[in-house]
Amino acid sequence: MSPRRNRPPKRGGEKFPETGGGDGDRYGGFQRTEAWRGEEWAVRNVAGASAAGKRYRCPGCDQEIPSGVPHVVAWPEYGGVDDRRHWHRACWNAKDRRTTRVQRSRNAPRH
Repeated sequence: MSPRRNRPPKRGGEKFPETGGGDGDRYGGFQRTEAWRGEEWAVRNVAGASAAGKRYRCPGCDQEIPSGVPHVVAWPEYGGVDDRRHWHRACWNAKDRRTTRVQRSRNAPRH
């Protein structure tokens, strides 16, 4: 018995619509705009493989995002490179349900 396929078979000539700019293949995801805290934010899903050796700290949970882990990069629409923040996908999706102040344990580093 062959393994089950989770997606429908691709038919010849069928094209899937693109959503967003042309940098989707380079960064692993397409950029979109979301409103949060009265501001427009540019949001991009990142595959995580392109930044080998880099680690980021998620502002949502204050935990480290190891190299190679898919995550979200978000920045204010009119912000610069210094305004970009790397979030766990779950933390970005739960940003409205979180408190404004991150509670750290007594032994947690303050980075």
